[in-house]
This record gives sequence, C-alpha cells and structure tokens, in this order.
Amino acid sequence: MKLVLASKNAHKLVEMRDILSQLGVEVVLESEVGVDVDVEETGATFEENAFLKARSPEDYEAAAQLILDSQAKGGRLHVTGIGKCSHVSTYAASLFSSTGNPAYYLHGTEAVHGSCGQLAAGDVVIAISNSGETAELKATVLAVQNNGCKVIGVSGNPNSWLAKHTDAFLFAGVKAEGGPLNRAPRNSVLAELLTLQALSVALQGEKDWDPVKYVRCHPGGKLGELRENEK
Repeated sequence: MKLVLASKNAHKLVEMRDILSQLGVEVVLESEVGVDVDVEETGATFEENAFLKARSPEDYEAAAQLILDSQAKGGRLHVTGIGKCSHVSTYAASLFSSTGNPAYYLHGTEAVHGSCGQLAAGDVVIAISNSGETAELKATVLAVQNNGCKVIGVSGNPNSWLAKHTDAFLFAGVKAEGGPLNRAPRNSVLAELLTLQALSVALQGEKDWDPVKYVRCHPGGKLGELRENEK
C-alpha cells in the first residue's frame, strides 16, 4: 500500500515512514507522485487542516474531465445514492441538467433490479454515500461498472470501499452530523450538496452556459426571466 502525505515537509515524511514501515505501508510526498497542491492551512487544528487538504481541486478537475470526455463521445451522466443520499442525487441531477449538463437520477436499489437498463457503455455515474460502505450501493456500483460505465464516488470517507472502487473520488466529509444522537444525516448531506454544486460550477464553466440558455431550460418562476443587464 502506498500513502501519499499531503505535506511538503521532509521531516514529517521521515516520521511517518518510521511509524508505518512495520505495517508494510510506503509513504511518499506529493511531489513524488506528480501532485503539486498548495493548500493554505487556515484550520484551527491539525484535523481541520487535514480536511482542507482532502478537498483537492485536482479531484474536481479529474471528475469534471471524466464527465466531459464521456459527453464528447455521446455518453450521459447519472446520479445515484441510498437513503438520504438518494434525495441529494435527485437534486444534483436536476442542478446539472439546468446548468448545461443533462443528468438522470438512477434509483439506488432498483438499479440491480432492471434500472441499469437506462445506462449505456461509456456513461458516467456519480455514486453518493457518506460512509462509502453502504451494502446496497456497493451492489449498484458493481452493476454500473459491469454495464461499462465509469463511476465518480462522493463520500466522507477517503479510505472507504467506494473511494477505492471508483474512477474519480470527491471527498465530502464532516466531523459530526449534529443533533443529540449524532446519527441522522445532517451535516453530511450539506457537504455532499456543496461538493456536487462545486462540480456543477466546474462543468458549467466548460459549456459557455449563458442566461439565455439557462432561461430556455428554466422558463418558470422569477429565475425564468432575463434580468435587465442580461437582455
């Protein structure tokens, strides 16, 4: 196993190698694998800074490029999840569609009961799971891949099964859910939404999506009206 240390500090590298060498883990610096990310450490703790570094801009670029490459070949985008993540999926599919990137909701469990029929080889599926270990989603991801599709994982666990079995990965982690039990998905849902919104911005930037095109797809409500400076 190779562990990439999100640091340019050679002394930290020596310490981590000493600690992990007996476990058979090879520790390398970012520069040794061609990564050059300079994240400002604005967090109040080491943990907060680690979270900042986990959200690499290169990850968003890789995910966006995967989708753009698929679209260039006639591929389509789908979004799936289980439980609360299924609600995030429907929102994300709608958001992508209204900003120049048509997307389709793939039911998280029905996918293995026939709904994979909406897929075609070369499509891209975004799979969302806070833990990255949800059994039902594992089955769906495997079915999706068996149909020749690429998968972008979105999870709060960068060491999860989902992170290790997808073609691109976006970290959407939180330190706590909030609430008396710290169980019901609250903060993790917000993190997933923000992560997918960021991806939608990256994609929209590649599509020259102007107000006229937006209004054509969204003619209803106040958002369906061109503003004075847009006419």
